[in-house]
Amino acid sequence: MSNEKIKSCPLTANHIKIALVGQPNVGKSMLINSISNANLHVGNFSGVTVDKTEVLFDYKNYHFTVVDLPGTYAFTDYTIEERVTHNYLCAESYDLIINVVDSTNLEKNLQLTSELMSMSKNIIIALNMSDEAKKEAIEIDSEYMTQLLGVPCLKVSAQTKEGINELIEAAVIQYEEKSQKSKLIFSEPVEEEIAQIVWYLEKYKFSDDDSYRHIAINLLKNDQKTYEKIHDNPIWIELQPILVEALKHIELHHDSDDIKEAFAQEYASFNRGIIAEVVNLKNQVEKKTLTEKIDSVLIHPFLGIPIFLFFMWGLFQLTFEIGAIPMEYIDAFFGWFGDTIGATIPNDDVRSLVVDGIIAGVGAVVLFVPNIIILFIGIALLESTGYMSRVAFLLDGFFHKFGLHGQSFIPLVTGFGCSIPAYMSARILKNDRDRLLTLFIIGFMSCGARLPVYVLFAGAFFSAQMAGNVLFAIYIGGAMLGLIAAKILKLTAFKGADEPFVMEMPKYRLPTVKLIWHTVLTKTMMYIKKAGTYIAAASMLIWFLSNYPHNLELTQSYESKIEIAVDEKEKTNLLNQLAVEHLEQSYLGSIGKFTEPIFAPLGFDWKMSVALQTGLAAKEVVVSTLGVLYALGGEVDEENSSLIDAISKNISFASAISFIVVIMIYLPCLAASVVFTREAGGIKYFFYLLIFTSITAYFLAYIAYNIALLF
Repeated sequence: MSNEKIKSCPLTANHIKIALVGQPNVGKSMLINSISNANLHVGNFSGVTVDKTEVLFDYKNYHFTVVDLPGTYAFTDYTIEERVTHNYLCAESYDLIINVVDSTNLEKNLQLTSELMSMSKNIIIALNMSDEAKKEAIEIDSEYMTQLLGVPCLKVSAQTKEGINELIEAAVIQYEEKSQKSKLIFSEPVEEEIAQIVWYLEKYKFSDDDSYRHIAINLLKNDQKTYEKIHDNPIWIELQPILVEALKHIELHHDSDDIKEAFAQEYASFNRGIIAEVVNLKNQVEKKTLTEKIDSVLIHPFLGIPIFLFFMWGLFQLTFEIGAIPMEYIDAFFGWFGDTIGATIPNDDVRSLVVDGIIAGVGAVVLFVPNIIILFIGIALLESTGYMSRVAFLLDGFFHKFGLHGQSFIPLVTGFGCSIPAYMSARILKNDRDRLLTLFIIGFMSCGARLPVYVLFAGAFFSAQMAGNVLFAIYIGGAMLGLIAAKILKLTAFKGADEPFVMEMPKYRLPTVKLIWHTVLTKTMMYIKKAGTYIAAASMLIWFLSNYPHNLELTQSYESKIEIAVDEKEKTNLLNQLAVEHLEQSYLGSIGKFTEPIFAPLGFDWKMSVALQTGLAAKEVVVSTLGVLYALGGEVDEENSSLIDAISKNISFASAISFIVVIMIYLPCLAASVVFTREAGGIKYFFYLLIFTSITAYFLAYIAYNIALLF
């Protein structure tokens, strides 16, 4: 630093106190010595024999005190030196931290850096030994690193005094800004538990100088002092069982019973993500690790995306082919169960409600549980192996073309399973604009609830050999429409510069059966719970609307015709005609007839219109609604008078295509809409989503219908 900039400071000068932190042998002491005209005060930290070095100097209108803390490899308190550094950073008063790292060994040094970032303190990262890194052909993009971390990163050299002025200037700027929001992001399971704890702290307005996020992280890391601080507060009663479940969840996802090891993996994954994006090793040939060898294929610039698409295609083929095997047995079970229960109910109306309404409605949804389970298993395998994080990294450049961030890929892919956890996992995006944009696009990723509708229509209009390909095309088509919609929203409602984030890069690992079981069971039970609540209630409502009011004259007229019928076939035809006419005159028929003109340009009849509207409660209800509307009830069967046959006979191919497009795009189910509203930040966003999805679905379905008519 030039001497003219270090000068006497007036008594009114601002005082900036800096904690200098770094691992051993990163050149902290040399960095201090490179500041000209600085006064060194050496003593001991209170109660220990560890040296305490303080550096005093003046710069412009500021008086600096820099406390050189003992070197520590991690933010722990095992050794005396580590304990001194840990206690000082947690308990003492200072304005900001300068974290000194060795530019030639960045990945190792970033372990401490990422832990410091979780403290929510003002931090500057000094990339020391930048001259040596240059000699070793190591290029670090410090500007992009600053963008990624939300923390100033400056190249310096204590040896050559390069960048010292800029470092002190950055300290002044950070001091004046007072606050800083770093972009340390953990994996989805950890972020989910952090958000849950933060929500409780906010709910009870817990008072503390530390940020809620840092408190939550410390609680999950079993930090003793944080536990002591909260233990005597009434919030502890509710928080303790949440913490127990949270720790189990995190340990399960990391295949470890040691939470410290789990967090070490988290920090390491985050650091590998930084290294992958900002470090370039020129002309260096090093022996590749197994992870790097696999990455060279799976995230290859040209082969990576085709490989990913192949994996997804294979997953949808398995979903249809294997999932179809147990469907016949499930269908037979619900048929038997309906007949058995129906035989014990003497009242015709009550029997019809239970058998044709509840059992048939819920059964039509449970029928597709095998497909849902296979889809969930596939996604869980891709996530738990570490592959999904690589795909996010691979697609980052591609996603940026559509206004999305590569990290948006995680909630978007989660949306293929269920929109509810997908909306919640969008929390990993810390920029509000990016998070909101991702929330609006998740609905384009066809959730498992829509799968029964796709399987039904694919089976009705395509051969079994083609059905898997059709499913793949539907899912990929929805995803591409989502990307186009994201681009339009980015240019209109969500204008602004892109903000980069670090994407974690965990090591590849074999998923455990326990983890897959837990993930699939949790999501499947969420699906079945909907079948027992929203879907059961919706099925009862649909049954009532389709059975009332009774038209006694119509019934008597058909009964007399049935009595004089010649054979069973004629009787069956008369019964079917009675059911159809009765449906048309019911409340449900009236609703369908009233809305039919609105949907007529899309090729929908009144039955399809009604099915779409009941799908607002839950997309699975569309299947059971069609079963009721075609008077099949509990008799839905794939081989005989099945719903598939009814669909193929009563709905044209062009209308089916249009119907699928609307199902792909329009508003998610009631439960998901509630979660979306909460995550987006208010009821106004729900109405924005309703308007956006309704207009988009109608417009694209109209185009699809007219194009299909040409073929």
